[in-house]
This record gives sequence, structure tokens and C-alpha cells, in this order.
Amino acid sequence: MGQRMDAMTILGIGLGLSLVLGSIALGGSMMLFWSFPSLMITVGGSFAALLISFQMQQISMVVRVTKNAFFSEVGDIGELIQLFVRLGQKARREGLLALEDDLTALDDSFLVNGLQMVIDGLDPAIVRDIMDTEIASTATRHRLGQDVFRTWGSLAPAFGMIGTLIGLIQMLANLHDPAAIGPGMALALLTTFYGALMANLLFIPLAGKLAIRSDAEIALKEAVVEGILAIQAGTNPRILQEKMKAFASPSQREKMQRKNSEQVAESGEEVVYDNA
Repeated sequence: MGQRMDAMTILGIGLGLSLVLGSIALGGSMMLFWSFPSLMITVGGSFAALLISFQMQQISMVVRVTKNAFFSEVGDIGELIQLFVRLGQKARREGLLALEDDLTALDDSFLVNGLQMVIDGLDPAIVRDIMDTEIASTATRHRLGQDVFRTWGSLAPAFGMIGTLIGLIQMLANLHDPAAIGPGMALALLTTFYGALMANLLFIPLAGKLAIRSDAEIALKEAVVEGILAIQAGTNPRILQEKMKAFASPSQREKMQRKNSEQVAESGEEVVYDNA
């Protein structure tokens, strides 16, 4: 399992900003859409409300959570299935204690901890309970990160509207100068523009991407739990493989099938499962 940059997130944000800025440039001066006071109200005000909504420790997670939206942990279900088939064959031939030699080569702490509990002889019900508890805890942490961005996405337009009301009040207080009404109205509307842009191009989409990341990670962890318990139960590797395929999408299954076919073509031999 490794990390890779999510090009779609960067492409989406870059394309969205380019289209917005391009339309502004085609319609007039870019400086018409710049207002530091409007940014203070929209960004600063919404962030202040975020501090009220969450604890400081939770807010500090935003930086780490944001990284997860731009960089994804790459977990290949096909490679995971192959790993469990190999471990299952070894466990059936040499016993569960023989798997201890393989732990140092694994970089997934969740998988290593599960296998270690099996090697130590813990009851399957206890192993499942411990691993399911860890999955639930992971899902809760992920959900908190999503909630931070969803909340920020709801607050930004609201503070944009507050900024617009402030601008309108200031404008109405100076109706004696008709020449100032147009520029004043434009400035008042900028905060609504900033709030809508922040919410719909950044915060809400980032919350959605984090939800997708979380679902994928949880599904992979659930596959690990089933694989570990199958090894502990001495399940036939062929059955173990078919059982874990249930966690793969149709496209992933096709990819695994092609990969197996290529391996068979290269070796000239079919994959043999230990039925002992």
C-alpha cells in the first residue's frame, strides 16, 4: 500500500477556478472582484463560527484531513487477495505460527495486528470484536473530518450574506450620494460571491471526496477482517479467494482475472491451491 496524488481533486479545483476567473476577466476588470474586507467577513467570520462548532483539537485535524483529499492511500484488493491466498496456503501446510515470519514484511498495521492476534491464539469472536471496534473508530474519525468541511461549507455562504447586509446598510446610509450607490452595491455583493465560491468549489466537494476515501478504506479493512478469520478457521484458499472477491467491484474482478490469466500464460501452469 502506498500513497499517490489524486489528480481529479487538483484538476477539479484548478478547472473550477480557471472558469470562474476566466469569466471574470472576459467581463471586465479582475480588481472589481477583490475586496479584503469581504474576505475578512467571509473567511474569518465562517472560521470563527467553526471554532464555536468544534473543539480546537478537532479543528487541528483539518490540515491532516485535507491532505487525505489530495493524496490517497493506494490499496489494491487484488494484491490483498493474493496475499491472503498465499498466507492461507502456508497456514494450512505449516500452521498458524509459521505466519509470524511474514509479519515483518507487511506495512499495514491493521493487518499485522489482526494476524498477530490469530497467531497468539485468540478466540475468533474476540479477534472480530477488536478489529470491528478499530474499524468503527476509524470511521468516526473520518466522519469528523467530513463534518468540519460540511459545516464550513454551510457557514461560508451565511457569512457572505451577513457581509452583503453590512454593505447594504452602509450604502443606504449614504443615499445622498447617488454616484456611490452602484459601487457600494457591487462591493456588498462580493461577500456573497466569496461565500458561495468557497462552499461549492472547496468545502462541500472536499467533504464528498473524504467520504469516498473513507468508504474505500473501510471496505478494505472489512476484507482484511474476513481474510484473517478465514485463515484462522483453516478455510480452503480457493474458498477464501472467492469469499474476498465479494469486496471487489466488477471492474476490479476483471482486472484480477486478466492478471491471473497473464500469470498462467507466463508460467504455463495453472494456479494450484493447497487442499490439504
